Amino acid sequence: MTLTLDAGNTRLSCGLFNEDKLVHTFCCETGGGCTEGALADFFLSEKKRAGLALTEISEISACSVVPSMNSTIINACKKAFEKEVLFLQSNCKTGLKISYNNPEKLGTDRIAAAIGATALEPDKNLIVVDMGTATTVDVITKEKEFCGGAILPGINLMVKSLVSGTAQLPEVQITQPEKLPGTSTTQCIQAGVYYGALGGIKELIEQFTREIFNGQKPFVIATGGLSYLFENEGLFDRIEKNLVLEGLNQIIKNK
Repeated sequence: MTLTLDAGNTRLSCGLFNEDKLVHTFCCETGGGCTEGALADFFLSEKKRAGLALTEISEISACSVVPSMNSTIINACKKAFEKEVLFLQSNCKTGLKISYNNPEKLGTDRIAAAIGATALEPDKNLIVVDMGTATTVDVITKEKEFCGGAILPGINLMVKSLVSGTAQLPEVQITQPEKLPGTSTTQCIQAGVYYGALGGIKELIEQFTREIFNGQKPFVIATGGLSYLFENEGLFDRIEKNLVLEGLNQIIKNK
C-alpha cells in the first residue's frame, strides 16, 4: 500500500494505492491550522475510515509547491506511520526528459502529472491541463520529453482578482453561463471568467499543437478540481482528477 501526497496552494490531496489501484482519496486545507500533530491525527482518522491497518502502508511519496508544508508533512508521516517521505524533485529518476531552462524551478506537481499522463496514455503525444489555484498547460511528447508549457491564473484567482481590485464587483460562483451576453453583473463576471479561461486553454492547445506536434492532434488530459467545468466543451479527451497522485504512485513503483 502506497500513500501519495500532493501539497498544493489550497489543499493537501492524498491517495492510497494498492499497487496500481487507487482505493481511497481524501484531502484537507493547507491553512494555518494544518500543524504536524493535526495532520498526523487526520491521516490516522482517514486510515481508520478506509478500514486499513497501520502496517499496510509501506511507502509514501509526495510533491509540494508549498515549501513551508514539507517539514509538516515529513513529521506528520513519522508520527502517524513511522515512515519517511520520498519527495519528488526535478532531478529524480522519473523516465521523463525535462527540457526546461531551470528544471529546479519547475513545479513538481507538473512533473508528477506528466508522469501520470504517460503511464495512463503511453506512446502518445500529450497535453496536460491542470486546473487548480493556477491553471497549467504542459506538453509531453510520445518519447516522454517534457517540453514546457504555460501558466495562467486559475478560475478562482480570476474571480478574486476582480473582487480585490475593484470597488463594487462581487465574488460569484463560476458556472457555464445560461445565456450570452450577461444581463447582470453576476452573469457578466461568469461569462468573462468562464469563456476567458476556456478560450485561453483552447488557444494554448492549438498553439502547442502547431509548434510542437506539427499540427497533429495530441491527446489532451485534464486534471485538477476545476476541470469538470469544461467536461462538456469537447476540449479534453480524458479527465483524470487524480492524475498527480497517479504519477506519484508511479515514482514509487519505478524507483
